Amino acid sequence: MSVAYQSLLEYTRRMNRVLEYIDRHLDQPLELAELAAIAHFSPFHFHRLFSAWVGETLGDYLRRRRLGCAALQLAERPEATVLEIALEVGFGSGEAFSRAFKQHFEVTPSAWRRLEPARWEQRLNDIRERRLRSFRNPDQASALLLSDHEGSQTPEDMTMDVTLEDIPPTRIAYMRYTGPYGPGIGTFWREVFAPWMERNGLMGEVRFGIGLDDPQITPAAKCRYDACVQVPDDFTGSGEATVTTMPGGCYAVARFSGHTRDFPDAWTELCGDWLPRSGMQFGSGAPFERYPKDAHYDPVAGTLDCDLCIPVRPL
Repeated sequence: MSVAYQSLLEYTRRMNRVLEYIDRHLDQPLELAELAAIAHFSPFHFHRLFSAWVGETLGDYLRRRRLGCAALQLAERPEATVLEIALEVGFGSGEAFSRAFKQHFEVTPSAWRRLEPARWEQRLNDIRERRLRSFRNPDQASALLLSDHEGSQTPEDMTMDVTLEDIPPTRIAYMRYTGPYGPGIGTFWREVFAPWMERNGLMGEVRFGIGLDDPQITPAAKCRYDACVQVPDDFTGSGEATVTTMPGGCYAVARFSGHTRDFPDAWTELCGDWLPRSGMQFGSGAPFERYPKDAHYDPVAGTLDCDLCIPVRPL
């Protein structure tokens, strides 16, 4: 392994530590010197490195991440006031938050909250219409299966089969893909992460895919996705991947069997249809895909099996 490549791997580990720290502390003041210390760089060099690595300045990145989290919170927590959410994502006042939110999303926080249910309903109506067309044209029917119901079904009959599961904290190694969600993620798994897993003897382990951003909110080029694999507690790996612990908790789990193009519809149904009717709400942590050891995957047909998992807690 060349010195240059070893240096690149070390930079990757350091920057990933910083990005993880930011995600876990968005509700707190995050100073340049503090983050530079986590990366073991001087503040002067860290500022330049961060901009080059992430593609935006530290200040712009923090503002975008905080506003994105706030947009999700406004939709998911109708009982929370705008000020409460502003403070929870690190803004010092409701006024500063409202100005920044409107500048970023072109609507006020209150208007965003009021309009979000209609946006979700439109997405669900689009899914129902596509499904209706597939029933009218069986040869073009989607392979999507989010239910274990048997027998003949109409689009209105199809309901998502969801179970609640306590998932323990899991030690994982991950590599990050940044870019539009879609075919690029499959390419990243096949050409980058799977070869790394094979080199490290991890091909038979449980895998996870964590989409860290909502593509309805985050620019496509800045959407983040972590390809992950479960590893033993004493695993160190060969350096390309970052090792961390995925938080545990109560999750709603739905089995997905179908084509990768149907992933967005499946997530929309789980989060926008099942969840509001379940008596639950989003818990802390990120949703993720879980690929059991025996999960089916056909790269030629583009079909796979996995579990869609979202953290939940009672209303």
